Amino acid sequence: MSRRELVDAPILDTATGRSPKRTPVWFMRQAGRSLPEYKVAREGVSMLDSCFMPELLAEITLQPVRRHDVDAAILFSDIVVPLKAAGIGVEIVPGRGPVMDRALSTREDVDNLPVLDSEVPEVADGIRGVLAELRDDQALIGFVGAPFTLASYLVEGGPSRNHERTKAMMHGDPGTWHALMERLVPTITSFLKTQVDAGIDAMQLFDSWAGFLTERDYREFVLPYSTRILAEVEGVIPRIHFGVSTGEILGAMSTAGSEVMGVDWRVPLDVAAERIDAASGPTVLQGNLDPALLFAGTDVVRSEVRRIKEEAARAIAAGHATGHIFNLGHGVLPNTDADAITEAVSIIHEES
Repeated sequence: MSRRELVDAPILDTATGRSPKRTPVWFMRQAGRSLPEYKVAREGVSMLDSCFMPELLAEITLQPVRRHDVDAAILFSDIVVPLKAAGIGVEIVPGRGPVMDRALSTREDVDNLPVLDSEVPEVADGIRGVLAELRDDQALIGFVGAPFTLASYLVEGGPSRNHERTKAMMHGDPGTWHALMERLVPTITSFLKTQVDAGIDAMQLFDSWAGFLTERDYREFVLPYSTRILAEVEGVIPRIHFGVSTGEILGAMSTAGSEVMGVDWRVPLDVAAERIDAASGPTVLQGNLDPALLFAGTDVVRSEVRRIKEEAARAIAAGHATGHIFNLGHGVLPNTDADAITEAVSIIHEES
């Protein structure tokens, strides 16, 4: 398809090294449970089902853009959507998260794991619906889950506090682990291709659980596969790479190849930039307001926004970063006041 020609889109300008007209901002999980209109739209529909309903997918994706004036929509989806599309038994259990019909434990289980090798038309149709409403200075960011996080859900059977089965397979049966990663990469890249072909303007590779790994294990068991996924869209759209609690592996993650590195709230942006620059050279930073501080009131948010922008400016001045996209250090918390989110976006834009 012919990609949209965006005019003065702050997020794309920043990601590609141009000067934006204002500080770009979007929030992870901006579409979803924090919005009353989301609860109305999704009433009686399961989370995963809503990801395969084009009109509903588009509506939920657009809700925070209309309400908050953020500079990008983030595709309403879930990291397990490509697994579901491939025919793997998974459901999102309220209050728990993705739960598999059965956990993988053997090489035979891995060899029999279905692979997604075709477009997901419902998602493509939903993306086209989103693009029809966005202004030409608002980007649509697609996303996929990183192979380590998906592998962990498959091996553990669901969310895990310690990832003991996952780490046991990595170290005790590395052949099976690498076979699992090889099995997941084409499913993830196929789902990413669906989004790119439908017209997304940028993408984020989201590794929820990578922060549970040592740098040594990340480099050996994860990095080669995340690198391959990001390489699929090199030179096509800007790429963002983000994980939770990844301060100790930011440098390693940055070598996977992305124009933007997301940073959670635990590491100051200028410190993160030094770690990233030392490993792979300067990149654009994304982050990193603590989501809990949206509960602390206007004065606190204004002060924290100023501090984070100052950290980013120091990193850029030092040559350790090339730009800054404002975001939270993780996703919007479910019971966040929607008006507080709108106000935060306004403050971020005011302080540009």
